[in-house]
Amino acid sequence: MITSTVESAQISNAIATPTVTQTRHYQIVIIGAGAAGITTASLLFNNNHSLDIAIIDPSDKHYYQPGWTLTGGGVFQIQDTVRNQRDVIPKDATWIQDKVIHLDPDQNRVLTRSGIQVEYDYLIVCPGIQIDWHLIEGLKESLGKEGVTTNYSPRYAPYTWELIRNFQGGNALFTFPNTPIKCGGAPQKVMYMADDIFRIKWGVRQRTNVMFLSSLNKLFTVPEYSNLLDNVVQERNIQVKFRHNLKAIKAETKTAIFDILDNNCNVIDQVSYSYDMIHVAPPQSAPDFIKHSPLAVPNNLYGWVDVNADTLQHKRYPNIFSLGDASSLPTSKTSAAIRKQAPVVAKNLLSLMASKPLLSQYDGYTCCPLITGYNRTIMAEFNGYNGKPLSSFPLNPIKERAIMWTMKVTVLPWIYWNRMLKGERFEGEYIKFMQWKP
Repeated sequence: MITSTVESAQISNAIATPTVTQTRHYQIVIIGAGAAGITTASLLFNNNHSLDIAIIDPSDKHYYQPGWTLTGGGVFQIQDTVRNQRDVIPKDATWIQDKVIHLDPDQNRVLTRSGIQVEYDYLIVCPGIQIDWHLIEGLKESLGKEGVTTNYSPRYAPYTWELIRNFQGGNALFTFPNTPIKCGGAPQKVMYMADDIFRIKWGVRQRTNVMFLSSLNKLFTVPEYSNLLDNVVQERNIQVKFRHNLKAIKAETKTAIFDILDNNCNVIDQVSYSYDMIHVAPPQSAPDFIKHSPLAVPNNLYGWVDVNADTLQHKRYPNIFSLGDASSLPTSKTSAAIRKQAPVVAKNLLSLMASKPLLSQYDGYTCCPLITGYNRTIMAEFNGYNGKPLSSFPLNPIKERAIMWTMKVTVLPWIYWNRMLKGERFEGEYIKFMQWKP
């Protein structure tokens, strides 16, 4: 799901505050020009083009992040997943190409790295998720060489495909960390595509041990989909090791060190596996500037923005909303979830501005297209709040289907660039939104 990803260094105890060089004021400030920020801004402008909106984001590129898995599987080139940021930001918005480093919600202002103090009447916080590479010893130093890769960065996704297509046998490890992550199915998707490639290359799969090592105790949060995936790994002879959390990469010996966790996530043992290739899903959290702010969930290790799960309004600061990966919403962090969250934020913000009740509610819907091989995908739609499967199609969703592979590879990217980011979708709530006034 595409968001503005912050790939951070180690969290510091104190955040240096630069000198304020200028002060600006906007009616609405949006932190983050990823899927959440752009979609919400477009929906707001589609309702009222006279709104004064500023979007703060340092990146000059906008990525369709679901495409990184397909890049790692050789279906896309990395350039297929990227556009210029300027081309997707709504033309009526002011783009402040800078990074937020400090939040001051009591004074209705944020501070950027270059010293711009941005004041606001209303704030939408959606900067995406932070990749905490440093939490796995040796990972940053070993990525992109000698068999260590990840699809959680556009820099390394092409290397994943290089490793898969050139693999000649041995141990192929795929990991899932002991933190929430964006697109929780991604660590498995690349594994199934790799397994397919190993099988069509003469003798490679027979010489290969494919292993999925996860900190969780099941393959997916929704039991019906998890049971289906259990059958997939069994049929493919993939070894699954639950409660294994990657702690370190020893590149010099090509060894991965895992903590073994109990059901309360306490470390009870340690084990090591050699690898010939390893795809790492890294630990993730909210960006540091949120963790160290009053907006974060109190006493929460990951620092998510503390919002009401229905209205997406902040629990303590009513003029602030949040959606997407950095929010505290108890559901999967995917672009499909953002598609449903953005109209809720836009409607409720406009209602707040009009001094009317916040009636729009997010119902927890999300979707994770689970690629189980080339030409096979489970369109895993579900309610993240109650864990119940859903389906937007007149088909049983708990099934691998070729048509859902086509949806994943061709239809969803087109919808993202041509409909979602423009606030134009064919679901009922988007059509109704265009006709709605607070």
